[in-house]
Amino acid sequence: MSKTIIFTDGSSRGNPGPGGWGAIVSYAEGSEDRVRELGGRDTNTTNNRMELTAVIEAIDFAASKGLVKDVVLYTDSEYVKKGATEWIHGWKRNDWKTSAKGEVLNRDLWERLSELLPKVSIEFKVIKGHSGVSGNERCDVIATTFADGAPDVLFDNVVEKYKINLDVGNHASVSKDTKSKSSSKKAYSYVSMIDGVVKTHKTWAECEARVRGKSNARYKKSFSKENEDEIIKNLAQR
Repeated sequence: MSKTIIFTDGSSRGNPGPGGWGAIVSYAEGSEDRVRELGGRDTNTTNNRMELTAVIEAIDFAASKGLVKDVVLYTDSEYVKKGATEWIHGWKRNDWKTSAKGEVLNRDLWERLSELLPKVSIEFKVIKGHSGVSGNERCDVIATTFADGAPDVLFDNVVEKYKINLDVGNHASVSKDTKSKSSSKKAYSYVSMIDGVVKTHKTWAECEARVRGKSNARYKKSFSKENEDEIIKNLAQR
């Protein structure tokens, strides 16, 4: 096994509410290829905190095993991926403040992750949740059973005995073709942020009028109400 493969997921029953997290780590140890499932619970938490906790615990486990090179982590959370690969650097420079000078949500977890990331050469990849990726589906089961207070039995043995297929196929990340197609889709709205103030616009002309010439402006096209809500949440975290 040339790479260490990690899957993670988090869940909460309410936001906040009881939550759980799950992770799968597939790795080489000596002459054996092994799989270790990890999981845990919090009685009062959020989905994002559980997503982050799963990543932190999985990377911490990998580092404890000396698995510091060629690590690939699959998550269905854009919040986790963008936070870990983009936003975290600005947050640290700004003393854990967002671009709007507000406190970074879940700062305690981001600080823990920032301490772990330099120890491991890791590539984050986003997969769509509930899209048939067995590793992701299994992490969801682990997370939800912990959230419900009835955790599933966690696997820790050689890979030959593991019944879950950890192949990802073409589900990981968004291809260039997919990106180019989505850019031509009809917009639901446009979201802009200037000095921490977020606004939505029905047309690009309205959005452009607000952001043009503003060096600190951020804006993005949305394709549904759910997508709009996610963009607003992500902008507020930056």
